[in-house]
Amino acid sequence: MRKTKLALLVLAAFAGAATASATVNAAAPVGIEASHLSHDVKVLSSDEYEGRAPNSAGETKTVAYITEQFIQAGLQPGGDLKDGKRGWTQDVPLGRFEIKGPVTLSFSDGKGVRNLTQGEEIAVRAAMNGAKGVEFKDAPLVFVGYGVSAPERKWDDFKGVDLKGKLAVVLINDPDFETGKGEFGGKAMTYYGRWTYKYEELAKRGALGTLIVHETAPASYGWNTVKNSNTNVMYDIVRKDPTQAHAPVEAWIQRDLAKTLFSRAGLDFDKLKKQAQGRAFKPVELKGVTLSGKYGVDAQVITSKNVVALREGSERPGEYVIYSGHWDHLGIGLPDAKGDKIYNGAVDNATGIAALLELGRVYGNAPAPKRSVVFLAVTAEEKGLLGSEYYASNPVYPLAKTVGVINMDALSPYGPTRDFTISGNAKVDLLDQLIAKAKTYKVSYAPDPTPEAGHFFRSDHFPFAKRGVPAISFGSGETWVQGGRAAGKAAEEKYVANNYHQPSDEWQAEWTFDGMQRDLEMLYSLGRDLAESKGWPNWGKASEFRAARDASAGERK
Repeated sequence: MRKTKLALLVLAAFAGAATASATVNAAAPVGIEASHLSHDVKVLSSDEYEGRAPNSAGETKTVAYITEQFIQAGLQPGGDLKDGKRGWTQDVPLGRFEIKGPVTLSFSDGKGVRNLTQGEEIAVRAAMNGAKGVEFKDAPLVFVGYGVSAPERKWDDFKGVDLKGKLAVVLINDPDFETGKGEFGGKAMTYYGRWTYKYEELAKRGALGTLIVHETAPASYGWNTVKNSNTNVMYDIVRKDPTQAHAPVEAWIQRDLAKTLFSRAGLDFDKLKKQAQGRAFKPVELKGVTLSGKYGVDAQVITSKNVVALREGSERPGEYVIYSGHWDHLGIGLPDAKGDKIYNGAVDNATGIAALLELGRVYGNAPAPKRSVVFLAVTAEEKGLLGSEYYASNPVYPLAKTVGVINMDALSPYGPTRDFTISGNAKVDLLDQLIAKAKTYKVSYAPDPTPEAGHFFRSDHFPFAKRGVPAISFGSGETWVQGGRAAGKAAEEKYVANNYHQPSDEWQAEWTFDGMQRDLEMLYSLGRDLAESKGWPNWGKASEFRAARDASAGERK
């Protein structure tokens, strides 16, 4: 019933045209339906799907649902080759790491011992270095500021300090965050500000581990998000030498605990934090204060799935436009105040997968574009963009022949807005084309309202971007047609505070999905233009990703 109705709408949109035109009329009714979006989000975020964790019954159900929707849309399987035929999935081997048994943590200041509670003062991740357990006794603590080594900025927070056998205490975000100006571009987070960078940098330096001090503003999320994201099962790509990326101990600590540790060592946390914002900062040992811990780790290698569908191009099938979104969420974890343990992930990211499925239906029923269009539903985004990283490292379709990537993550289920945004403010032709497209809908571009949150490095377009593929991650605007920017901003802040990475991120009957419907018409039109053209978008001349794209130019001739 749904497919038949959609087909009639799409055929009406293309009536009178033998083939799709090079530029899609923005006003054409492409067949996106809000009711389909609502239905898909409701199904995928139901308790039946158990929070869609990788390597779970929830994954099996999710992959089956996405595959079935792609089949009904009339798309072709676009995944791994087996016996000369493509399947619907790409295998993604992942390391799986889970703390087993009790977690014993405590600190000592020479005068006494204080026990710490996992998930409260501290959130320790399962070790991802291959160890079957972690045990350390009276490990010294060293404050290393923001933990940044940036030779191109003549910045070194380490100054030759020996971290072997020690735990590094590090601040989140960049040194510029507090002042809004400096060597790191002001408020906009660089990759040096991401927790992933800090963990990897400290592992390379041989530290026993890293304790990231959590503060809500520079992290861009509250402690509940930290706790829920780090105390459950962890995943990583399979590495030849995992110790180069992961120290034995990876954890976050509450600011209040950090201040206590510094105070017990006779240090002023706030004063040292301010010093860390300058190039002259030197590491400071928290003398007399040590941390001890013991916990077991279950380490396995599992295989998760990316789901891949294809609408093959009619004239240049070896050139590809990719739409992407992540299907996973946090699964079953620590209970909230109501005892709910299922992290349903309705907005994050059942909305993005609903968008991907609906675009697949439209493309499946419309005349074939000249270039091929790929629909990529990736796994393990919540564990560090692992599904997209694996695809970008092992592409099913060559990255040099990939025109661009349009990623969709955590879209607004409310009414339409007067603007849209993307994660980060990178200069890329795709954004220029989308801005021009949006104008025909009387929608304006609003730069990322929180560049300090580092969303550019937190969405599945990033593994493609760093390899040179033009890529954006689309974001819903904040200026609502009904209620203005105040209403939109209030809704976003409420979601981040109360629902993001919490069991309460559930489907709501009052969600209209009218805004997503309009936004997906724009994204369909953008993708269709790319699929009909002969052009190859690129990054801005000053972009750090431009060189990687230019290096593969010969493969596009």
